[in-house]
Amino acid sequence: MRLNIRHTSRYQFDAPVYYGLQQLRKTPKTTQQQTIVSWETHITGGQKELSYHDHHNNVVELVSFDRDATDVTIESNGTVEVHETHGVLGPHRGFAPLWLYLRATPLTRAGPLCKNLIKDINEATPLARLHALSTSILDAAKYEIGTSHPGWTAEDVLTHGVGVCQDHAHVFIACAREMRIPARYVSGYLMLDDRVDQDASHAWAEAFVPDLGWVGFDISNGISPDIRYVRVATGLDYPEAAPITGTRLGGTGESLSVQIMVAQQ
Repeated sequence: MRLNIRHTSRYQFDAPVYYGLQQLRKTPKTTQQQTIVSWETHITGGQKELSYHDHHNNVVELVSFDRDATDVTIESNGTVEVHETHGVLGPHRGFAPLWLYLRATPLTRAGPLCKNLIKDINEATPLARLHALSTSILDAAKYEIGTSHPGWTAEDVLTHGVGVCQDHAHVFIACAREMRIPARYVSGYLMLDDRVDQDASHAWAEAFVPDLGWVGFDISNGISPDIRYVRVATGLDYPEAAPITGTRLGGTGESLSVQIMVAQQ
């Protein structure tokens, strides 16, 4: 199946930007799960300086804002052919060693609530334990839009008992690492059944399973990624896989609007 994707981010400022530099992680890569047919990035109010692969093997584009810009639009779009692998990505590749994905970050540090969540998970195989973990997380923290905060840690999510896909991924990663299973955050796109236009990208997690390699788990939807999913970037947590990160001088009164379209070709 082929998916057409368009991801537009528009910045508007009350005061001009003197200097702005953004890292874009919006470009998918060809993997066992997907083949990139075409992909391009268009920038209005700025320019692409260079592109490179980071230590997680993500494609990163470095974009600068025009001096005194008050309106900057970054649009990425293309076509991706997706293959059914039942969530199995396969062997570990890239620059980062596998053991790196056992390292906790401030957002994915397992505290008492994470440790309590996994104490009764004793299935016979790592894959079965991970599926049980995914189910337990959704039972402990219901999916609810608009209730969480971007800075919540895995423990915060379990404390409040609600969250969105980013929160569920952080809890899964924290718990998997506590079980000594390498895990990472994934940002990407999901074709929804009821609409084409969306206001946010999607997130899930991957864990490394012996004899299978990396396997995806969408905790919020209770499934492993299928042909509706497009992987874009990975990291130890959300900040390392975020679609856009950066800095600027000036540009007070920022307004950011995001429009995403995912549709079957």
